[in-house]
Amino acid sequence: MRSYLIVANQTLASPIVASVIADRVAAGPARFYVVVPATPLQHGLTWNEEEAHAAARERLDAAIARLHELGVDATGEVGEKDPIAAVRDALREHPADEVILSTLAPGISRWLGQDVPARLKAAVPVPVTVLTPAAEPAETTSA
Repeated sequence: MRSYLIVANQTLASPIVASVIADRVAAGPARFYVVVPATPLQHGLTWNEEEAHAAARERLDAAIARLHELGVDATGEVGEKDPIAAVRDALREHPADEVILSTLAPGISRWLGQDVPARLKAAVPVPVTVLTPAAEPAETTSA
């Protein structure tokens, strides 16, 4: 049975993540471990660690419930706010054949701005698949 570690936060419920999970399940028996980093929720210039953890827990619980409804073997945890540290921590207890990293679109993703995909690929000994939705096209007006 292949094992997959999914790391995502705001994009965890996105269609692209659901599609990749469906592809992995269709390829054969699969087990998923979901890590939701407790990344800060911005309130102006400050953030609250408890709120970040609570939001991550809600996303995690909802994702695990959806996966179970589909008959998918899945568990998970709320991880460190740093996605690379969260993945390393999770891999110690839950080895995986592949890490699936889901980010927000370019331009709004802090993880892309911090080069998390490249840093994660260098930090873990398994393949990393990066899921990033296309940036929304800017609205144009004609004169």
